[in-house]
Amino acid sequence: MNIQNKNNPSGRIRVIFHFLLLFLVIHSSENLSSQNNQEGGFIKTRILFVFDASQSMSGYWESDQKINIARNFLIGVVDSLETLPDVQMALRVYGHQSPVMMKDCQDTKLEVAFDVNNAHKIRQKLRFLKPNGNTPIAYSLEQSANDFPSCGDCRNIIIMITDGIEECGGDPCAVSRKLQEQGITLKPFIIGIGIDPNFKKTFDCVGYFFNAAKEENFKDVLRIVITMALNTTSAQVNLLDEDNLPTETNVNMTFYDLLSGKVKHNFVHTMNHKGNPDTLYLDPLVSYWLEIHTIPPIILDTVRVTAGKHTIIATDAPQGYLEALPAGRTHYREMQFIVRNHGEMETLHHQKINDKEKYLIGRYDLEFPTLPKILLSDIEVKQSHTTTIEIPRPGIVTFITTTNGYGSLYIEEGKNLIWIANLDSRKTNQSLSIQPGSYTVVFRPGNSKNTFSTVTKKFEVRAGSSSAVELY
Repeated sequence: MNIQNKNNPSGRIRVIFHFLLLFLVIHSSENLSSQNNQEGGFIKTRILFVFDASQSMSGYWESDQKINIARNFLIGVVDSLETLPDVQMALRVYGHQSPVMMKDCQDTKLEVAFDVNNAHKIRQKLRFLKPNGNTPIAYSLEQSANDFPSCGDCRNIIIMITDGIEECGGDPCAVSRKLQEQGITLKPFIIGIGIDPNFKKTFDCVGYFFNAAKEENFKDVLRIVITMALNTTSAQVNLLDEDNLPTETNVNMTFYDLLSGKVKHNFVHTMNHKGNPDTLYLDPLVSYWLEIHTIPPIILDTVRVTAGKHTIIATDAPQGYLEALPAGRTHYREMQFIVRNHGEMETLHHQKINDKEKYLIGRYDLEFPTLPKILLSDIEVKQSHTTTIEIPRPGIVTFITTTNGYGSLYIEEGKNLIWIANLDSRKTNQSLSIQPGSYTVVFRPGNSKNTFSTVTKKFEVRAGSSSAVELY
């Protein structure tokens, strides 16, 4: 076929353009349209083309000069992207302003800024580029940070086309990582034009590196890169119960960018109409860490999805329920108690009395702010089971004095008195809700100058009872 004849490169390139145009318009526009209606779909994708116009691009590569082949293919891509909704483009060029003998390591310029309907400007600029100077890759990447206007919901992507490696002593890997850590761009794409395979490791740390070893490979490489840049990838999160089945659900999940730490998505885990974990759509260019907001939370340090492949993210998340109920009618209805992992002091949760909360299966310690405090240790939460704690009904004790004074309340534990509260020194009549048990109260009038005026009384508290203790 004529399109495979190297003596007729323009015909071959034209047919490739038509193929790429058809592929991108049909495939990517359908995906972008559907993504905007999907949970986690992309709102706007911004692609910055960083184009090598250094002196080495004047060399021949099979049928033509490298710069001619690269620019013609890129113009075809620009034509295709021009028709897609929610995609913006920009063009940065390096190595085109100063001759190579000047060794200008700042020879880079944003030639066409991001805008709507700017494809004609990019095409025009590409057509008249002439290879000239050095290859300041690191500096060009560093400057590209300023090329993306502020946007809270955009995907910023760099696609670099080059035939060489860094010539100015910069560190493209460090610059690329900084761009990603700061959340400015996603992991860049680098398309090599006939680059020595030995240089691959030089670019692997910069981003996704694709080497077009032959001119005929350039089309496929561009197609892969554009498809990866524009498409989401399906995934599902399987929250596994004790039987290793994905039955747990209805909990929020936060996906963070692994490098920048920024929140990328919040999804409440959902079962679809078939009873399976619902499908999510994630960005394959982003590495995530995932926090599942169970109690206690589940952390997945690294989550990666593969472009074009449905990814299952599975983790153990067996859960049961815990509730605390007061015995009878009490003012405990508004009380909150503390839940901790067994043997630890860090608070996991403040749970309200009468509410039922879900926890990962395991053992917990509970603290109830009653008088005195109720401390329960090693309470087990089992799979799909409700563990119920009943809080004894308190008694109401009224302390009566003839004058203000200083008093303290103690619970009797064996031979020891354990302090639990002080009486209000400003009051002569005060009532407290106290748990059933044996107590001692010690009081001395505030105006007394005699230690022997101290009053000590023992009393019992029964559940639901009311009693008075006279301290005189």
